[in-house]
Amino acid sequence: MASKTEVKELLEAGVHFGHLTRKWNPNMAPYIYMERNGIHVINLYKTVAKLDEANEALKKIAASGRKILFVATKKQAKDIVAEKVANVNMPYITERWPGGMLTNFVTIRKAVKKMASIDRMKKDGTFLTLSKKERLQVDRLRAKLEKNLGSISEMTRLPGALFVVDTMREHIAVKEAQKLNIPIFAMVDTNSDPRPIDYVIPSNDDASKSIAAIISEVTNAVAEGLAERKSDKQTEGDATKAKKEAPKAKEVEAPKAKDEKKDVAPKKEAKVVSDDLTKVEGVGPKAAEALVNAGIETYAKLAKANADSVKEILTEASSRMAHLDPTSWPKQAQMAADGKWDELKEWQDNTKGGVETSEEE
Repeated sequence: MASKTEVKELLEAGVHFGHLTRKWNPNMAPYIYMERNGIHVINLYKTVAKLDEANEALKKIAASGRKILFVATKKQAKDIVAEKVANVNMPYITERWPGGMLTNFVTIRKAVKKMASIDRMKKDGTFLTLSKKERLQVDRLRAKLEKNLGSISEMTRLPGALFVVDTMREHIAVKEAQKLNIPIFAMVDTNSDPRPIDYVIPSNDDASKSIAAIISEVTNAVAEGLAERKSDKQTEGDATKAKKEAPKAKEVEAPKAKDEKKDVAPKKEAKVVSDDLTKVEGVGPKAAEALVNAGIETYAKLAKANADSVKEILTEASSRMAHLDPTSWPKQAQMAADGKWDELKEWQDNTKGGVETSEEE
């Protein structure tokens, strides 16, 4: 994807302003251009390069049908994120991060279902049969659930990625995503540690103009991915319809030429089309790329792969993927290869980030 972001636009939005030099994190050194008046200045050319890389990955995730969860609970970011992310129909958290939001997703889903059951009570008239005190309690519970979880009501499974504004403030969300092998995208300021982040966007995460500039670019990329997905579905539907409507042509045998031998061109080997391995819970865009480069480009091949061998491939590709646990990947890939998507989705919904546990529910 060609760069659409202009350095001038980011400069005008103040994306280059970092924190005081005494508050810096040394791991951000590669992204710092200079120091001015005791404040670090971020290299915007690197910001543009990293933003384009992140946008390309987010576009692919959106096109695959997976959800991207946005997290921004700081005052100057919450309204911007809520407005722009809602426009692309993605889930977001702008109030307090609920502990266990990802690692205990099954329980969070139960709370969301509780909200839906209250709505059903109001529709079918059951709500009116309650006493005045009970109705008040139910209304308060509904309001509380709406405030904390209303924006994720459509998220029926763990997200395909996490986008964070201010990794220091949202450190719990980052740790939960790390534990479940969920790719992390983030706006990272000069006072933050970029090492836990898969896609670092070096930028000012405090100014509202800076946040708006980055979030606009990111949501535009997500919108492109969704449009691409819609277009592909429509094309597939049209092709299927045309195939059904097209009349079958009668086969006419061509006259055989006597004693005439035609030169037959050697058949080209069919190019293997890669499957979307990110549909396997725990496989992010970078992990999928590493697997494809190692020759594991289809669900069938991943299903036959040994988990230890997959672990070696990931570790050799990048030390940052050494923490990934591919134990369940072959099992998930087998379900995908067999076309058992409902079974795969149910399995993923009942596990923690694609990691099977021996604990009884």
